[in-house]
Amino acid sequence: MIEALKSFFMFDELSPLIFTGLAFWYFFGGVLLIYSFIYRHMALRNAFLFAVSMFFYYKTGGWFFTILLFSTVTDYYIGNVLYRSESTVKRKWWLALSMVLNLGVLIYFKYAYFFVDSFNALFGSDYHPINHFAGWTNELFGTGFKMDRILLPVGISFFTFQTMSYTIDLYRGHVKPVKNLMDFGFYVTFFPQLVAGPIVRASEFIPQLYKPYRLSRVAFGTAVFWILNGLLKKVFLSDFLAVRFMDRVFENPASYTGFENLMALYGYSLQVYADFSGYTDIAIGLAILLGFSLPKNFDSPYKAHSVANFWKRWHISLSTWLKDYLYIPMGGNRGGSWFTFISLSVVLFFVFLAASTFANILIVAGVVLLLGASAWLFDKFRAWLVTNINMMLTMLLGGLWHGAGWNFLIWGGLNGLGLLFFKVWDRVSPWKNKKLLWNRVIGIFLTFHFISFTRIWFRSASKNNWDEINETHNILSELASADAMVRQLTTKLDFSVAPQVLAGYSEVFWVMLLGFVIHWLPTRWKRTYRIAFAKSAAWVQLAAIMIVVVLIWQVMQAGTRPFIYFQF
Repeated sequence: MIEALKSFFMFDELSPLIFTGLAFWYFFGGVLLIYSFIYRHMALRNAFLFAVSMFFYYKTGGWFFTILLFSTVTDYYIGNVLYRSESTVKRKWWLALSMVLNLGVLIYFKYAYFFVDSFNALFGSDYHPINHFAGWTNELFGTGFKMDRILLPVGISFFTFQTMSYTIDLYRGHVKPVKNLMDFGFYVTFFPQLVAGPIVRASEFIPQLYKPYRLSRVAFGTAVFWILNGLLKKVFLSDFLAVRFMDRVFENPASYTGFENLMALYGYSLQVYADFSGYTDIAIGLAILLGFSLPKNFDSPYKAHSVANFWKRWHISLSTWLKDYLYIPMGGNRGGSWFTFISLSVVLFFVFLAASTFANILIVAGVVLLLGASAWLFDKFRAWLVTNINMMLTMLLGGLWHGAGWNFLIWGGLNGLGLLFFKVWDRVSPWKNKKLLWNRVIGIFLTFHFISFTRIWFRSASKNNWDEINETHNILSELASADAMVRQLTTKLDFSVAPQVLAGYSEVFWVMLLGFVIHWLPTRWKRTYRIAFAKSAAWVQLAAIMIVVVLIWQVMQAGTRPFIYFQF
């Protein structure tokens, strides 16, 4: 018994506390039990949820909870000083300090290997990053972390963007400081959405800290629905498809036919959606049970009839964050600004480093000079470039948010080009009236295939197993894998093998078909059965829980995967 309790309270990198693990539901059950005695006392409630959220992160990411704690404490005190400062100059300096600290930590952990590997490739050196944070932690807590390896803290991009938005909104006057450090810590670390979003704005969440707890019978049923829906998406769709088909193809695309690569690409589009939206569904359900509301993060993205419409439906919290804190400050579609110049410099810096060789750097520099000369010589091109450069930069930086390397840059760049193409095409398209069913179907078909095509580079640069999630990105290997899939799709797309492939993986394709059919069901149908479930009798909901648990348990025997967005 004592050993079991010790095992539960100590961090084990092989047994992280995640939604698909039984340990998490023991943890959540204990949280609800204690919560039922204190939920009426707001200050105690918020402090308790801050404490359990920090424990949750410790169980998921180990001693990296010190990084989360550092970010929380520094942004809380910087925010307070910034808010009280009457001088505009001082307010800007405090904002700058917050940005430097947050982005400095993010860059150190997320891009250190990229910088060092690029430097070594350019100059033939053999430098290795040193993990100074590990050294400090070893000295302070007596831990034994290796200083020659920099691991990526789980969810660092999510909570970094969250704390940054708080400081920026304080500077803009959109919010007032929270009452105390415990309340701010709770806002930053709220465990349902801590490690994979959605990214929560201070203006959306902080007011909820001071509202009394409410949970109606229908709200409880809705929460149960979202949790079950998310678990089914993650285990029955995402993990089942990945383990039985997609991972095999993406691991070595050249060993499979063009048709198998095509099916893997379709399947990955479903997998990554089911994985990420499944996490969000569970997070939303857990938050409702605790009396809080999280923002919608997905809106049936494969119903999108254009690339622009897709990015209004996919990872909504990140898309809107990039729009409000990056695209609009750069000038939006009105033109460039000093912030545009800074963003362009950041992107070019990463591009030059990713080029790896001086020859590639000269090619990249030549392209940049050619674009600059064309803008200087041709007024119309200059006007087009100034109007659209912010959109392209936003998508490129969005790609770099996911990771450093050519594949994420290519993925972001292709989506940026897709947005620019749509902007031009929408003016002349004979099928722009999407109220007509046929026009909408054509738009959905083309958009889905374009988005799926860009996922070749996204998947090749992503880690999908626990033993890979902290591995550094091998840029050349990732490019080669993506190129191999493109070659198979363009030169060996033989549909004559379709019957054998479909028969050999019949279970996979039936599940895939089911997933797409459910996704494309009319929204009003989904709302109808969701409300019906929420209002159903307790025994109906209990029966549904038991059926889902049994189904998930059976599927999990074949293997599971970490949530894809844990690595970001």
